[in-house]
Amino acid sequence: MKILWLLLLFLCDSQSWAASRPNFVLLMADDLGIGDPGCYGNKTLRTPNIDRLAEGGVKLTQHLAASPLCTPSRAAFMTGRYPIRSGMVSQSRVGIFLFSASSGGLPTSEITFAKLLKNQGYSTALIGKWHLGTSCHNKTDFCHHPLSHGFDYFHGLPVTNLRDCKPGEGSVFTTGIRVLVFIPLQVIAIALLTLAVLKCLGLLHAPNLLFFCLLFLAAMILGLLVCFLYYFRPLNCFLMKNHEITQQPLSYDHLTQRLTEDAAQFIRRNAETPFLLVLSYLHVHTALFSSKDFAGKSKHGAYGDAAEEMDWSVGQILNVLDELRLANNTLIYFSSDQGAHVEEVTTKGEVHGGSNGIYKGGKANNWEGGIRIPGVLRWPGVIQAGLEIDEPTSNMDIFPTVAKLAGSPLPEDRIIDGRDLMPLLQGKSQRSDHEFLFHYCNFYLNAVRWHPRNSTSIWKAFFFTPKFTPEGTNGCFSTHVCFCHGHFVTHHHPPLLFDISKDPRERNPITPTTEPRFQEILDAMQQAADHHTKTLQEVPNQLSLGNILWKPWLQMCCSSSGLSCQCDREKQDRTVSH
Repeated sequence: MKILWLLLLFLCDSQSWAASRPNFVLLMADDLGIGDPGCYGNKTLRTPNIDRLAEGGVKLTQHLAASPLCTPSRAAFMTGRYPIRSGMVSQSRVGIFLFSASSGGLPTSEITFAKLLKNQGYSTALIGKWHLGTSCHNKTDFCHHPLSHGFDYFHGLPVTNLRDCKPGEGSVFTTGIRVLVFIPLQVIAIALLTLAVLKCLGLLHAPNLLFFCLLFLAAMILGLLVCFLYYFRPLNCFLMKNHEITQQPLSYDHLTQRLTEDAAQFIRRNAETPFLLVLSYLHVHTALFSSKDFAGKSKHGAYGDAAEEMDWSVGQILNVLDELRLANNTLIYFSSDQGAHVEEVTTKGEVHGGSNGIYKGGKANNWEGGIRIPGVLRWPGVIQAGLEIDEPTSNMDIFPTVAKLAGSPLPEDRIIDGRDLMPLLQGKSQRSDHEFLFHYCNFYLNAVRWHPRNSTSIWKAFFFTPKFTPEGTNGCFSTHVCFCHGHFVTHHHPPLLFDISKDPRERNPITPTTEPRFQEILDAMQQAADHHTKTLQEVPNQLSLGNILWKPWLQMCCSSSGLSCQCDREKQDRTVSH
C-alpha cells in the first residue's frame, strides 16, 4: 500500500512539474523603436495586438538592448551574456554580418537558451531572421547555424534583410562603392586625360601599353561592380528550412504571412508538449515590404505598413494560442533587437526608420534611443496584467528567466550577465537585480549605467559619444550609422554624466556644480567598469575582417549550375499543401 501511495505521489509530482513548465513564445522585431507601439504612446501607428499583450501583462519601460546593433544584440539575447564575451563584436566599422558566406558567427562553445530547453525536453524552433552566422570551414558544416545552437527547426533568413535584397530599394554598400569604385575610376580617368593631353602637346611620351593597362584596370573595376550588384542578391538573400535552401533569392510576396503560418503550424504540432518558439521578424528593417492587405494603409508610409503587418502577425500567434487553450500556460515576450534606425531616409525624403519617442539617438549608438526598446511579457494568472515597471532590465535577462522556468540549471562554467525577471514581474521584488549595466559600442565600452541600491537615481556615464552629422541633427546621417572609434567619436574626460531618472532625454549633463557627489559617483562607476573588464576573457573575434569577408567555398547555392542560384521550393511546397 505504501509503495502504491509513493507511486501515486511521484506521478502527481511529475505531472505538476510538467504542467508548471510553460511554453515560450519570444517575438523579436527588427529595428522597431520604443516610440512605435501604441502601448508606448504612439497615437497614429496601429498596433492593437502588441497593445493587447501589454494590457494582459507587464510593460517594461526601461528595457535595454545589450547592444545597439543587430548581430551583437541577438548574440546577447540568445546567450544571456554581453556579446564581447563571445567575440560577437567588431573593432572595425562593420559591426554585423553582411554575407551568407562569412566564416564568423556565434561560437559553438556558447550556450543558448534553446540548447538548455532542448535538454529539458522542449521542442524548439526559430522562424525568421537569424544573423548569427552559418558555417565555419565549409558550406556544409553549419557550425553557427540555428540547428547547431539548440533549435530543432529553422525556417527563415540566415543573414538579414537588406535594401540590396529588394530590387529598386538602393544599397547599403553605397559608401563602399563610392570609395572602392567611383574614386578609383575618377583617378584613372584623370590619369588617362592628363597622359593624352601631355602626349598631344609632345611633353611626354606615353606608350600605348600604359593607356591599355589603365583602360583594362577601369574595365575590370566596372566588371567587378556589375558582378557584385548582380550576384549579391541571390547569394545572400535567401530562405532556408533547416539546412536546405528553399527560396533563392527570397521573394517578399506574402513573406510575413508564410513565416507566420509556419510559426502557427509549429505551435499546433507541439500543442501537447512544452515548446519554445522564437519568431524573429524581418520587419521593420529595410528593405521595407508588406502585402497588398497592408500596403498604403497606414499613416506612416511604407514603414507604418510594415509595422502594422507585423502587429497582425503577433495577433495571429495570440489567436492560435487562444484557440488551442495554451495562452494560460505560455509566457510571451515581445521586444526589438535595438532602437529605430533614425538615419533611414530615402533619397526622395521618405522616412524608412521608426520612432524612438522622446529619446535621443537610435540604432548603432548608446544614447537611450539606440538601446531603450519595447519589452512586453504576458503569462495570464502568473504575471499581473496591466503592470508597468520602470526598473532597468536587459534583453539578456530572457536567458536566465526562461532557463529557470523550464527547470534548467544555469551553466556554471561561464558568467551569465542576465538576471531572472520573475521576481520583478511577480511583484516579489521592487528593484532590478542590475545595479550596473555596461553599454558597448561594438568592441568598445561606451557607457556605464548605475542604479544605486539606496537611491532612485539612475546614473549614466559616457566615456565617448558619437559625432552626429550634420551637426545639430539626431543621428549620423552622413555615414548612415554612427561608428564607435577614431574621428567619429568625441571622448569625454571626465565622463559625460546624466541622471536618467530625471533627464531621460539626456539633454542636461551633470556637473560638479549641479551635483556635489559628482566625482564620487564617477569613481564608483569607474570601479565597476574596471571590475567588469577584469572578468572578460580573450576570445576569437567573430567579426574580424577575415571572418566577415565573403568566402567562395562557404557560399550556399540551391543550384549546381555556377552562381545562378535560382530556386523556389517554397512556392512548390505551397502548391502541394493547397
